[in-house]
Amino acid sequence: MKPVLQVRDLCRNRILHNISFDLMPGELLAVMGPSGSGKSTLLYNTAGLDQADAGEVRLQDTVLTALSEDDKARLRLEKMGFVFQQMNTIPGLSLEENIVLPGIQAQGKRQKAKVKEKARRLMIELGLEGLENRQAQQVSGGQLQRACICRSLINDPVVLFADEPTGALNRQSAQEVMDTLVNLNRQGMSILMVTHDSKTASRCDRILYLQDGEIKDQLHLERDDADREQRVNDWLMQRGW
Repeated sequence: MKPVLQVRDLCRNRILHNISFDLMPGELLAVMGPSGSGKSTLLYNTAGLDQADAGEVRLQDTVLTALSEDDKARLRLEKMGFVFQQMNTIPGLSLEENIVLPGIQAQGKRQKAKVKEKARRLMIELGLEGLENRQAQQVSGGQLQRACICRSLINDPVVLFADEPTGALNRQSAQEVMDTLVNLNRQGMSILMVTHDSKTASRCDRILYLQDGEIKDQLHLERDDADREQRVNDWLMQRGW
């Protein structure tokens, strides 16, 4: 099976040193490591949000690192989804309006009705039915993050990039958001996620451990393993977590 995302010898300004890994189709891959280890920098450079100093990133058959900034932006819009710790929405717009915005940007105003229909379908699937006209300050943190996930899916991305998606949420909301991401993954979505939370990481298929800008180790997890969380905690303790 061919990787959906290939990273080779990625370097960035003394922060990342010769990072190489693959993200396979339908894989939920977590990146963990101490504060300052380069986790978010790795995600940003892998997605082309920042410019690596050296190395190659390939998304399917496209060499992302060889593209112009405009072409990178278009590729991100059409083939990548993003979920961040800070749930950035546009003030004054409803949840639905925030969700449809990248769809209209990618597909054009003539497709607005089609995009809106998809947004409503996503909101139903993610438990947000009836909240279409609410604004960000009128919903819970978990609901807002799920709306951001809807927005990230509006253009049918091939990869979802998530940077600490549960980091700003309470435990219940964090579990709801992680349930959503896991369900998406089980439906075939490839996800690269940065997290500092071992419980969140334990629900992934594989974990990369980043330290001093290098991948020091990785852990594979079986989906039917009832002791996943304990395995992750033991593994992290061995890494000096």
